[in-house]
Amino acid sequence: MKPAALLFAALFASPAWAETHEVRMFNRNDRGPMIYEPDRLRIAPGDAVRFLPAQPGHNAATIDGMIPAGAEPFKSRINEDFTVTLTVPGVYGIKCSPHFAMGMVMLIEVGEAPPPVLPDDLPARARDRFEAILARGEE
Repeated sequence: MKPAALLFAALFASPAWAETHEVRMFNRNDRGPMIYEPDRLRIAPGDAVRFLPAQPGHNAATIDGMIPAGAEPFKSRINEDFTVTLTVPGVYGIKCSPHFAMGMVMLIEVGEAPPPVLPDDLPARARDRFEAILARGEE
């Protein structure tokens, strides 16, 4: 096989392509105030998550103590359409920096992930929201 044909075959023989999952950020929806929709994702390593500010004043940032070992923390700017690719398997806790104390949080599970461990220092409303997310189970 010619080198160009080998390159073409290598590029297009992949069994699966990474997906991009969209998460919208709201001041309020049917689940309450200050919410990500969806507030829980299960994705494959290498998939991307695109955070879209459906209403102004929000961002997406990792929560200290709630990302897998070896994963890079991230923080978008307020009102920014932001995409991040997550490659390290595990559970990622995500917060809206200005509304963390109001409970604006979500979970992203990448690959096979153990149940999340909630840090002791979470604001009360963030803890309540995480517990509600976990109580609903997988959707």
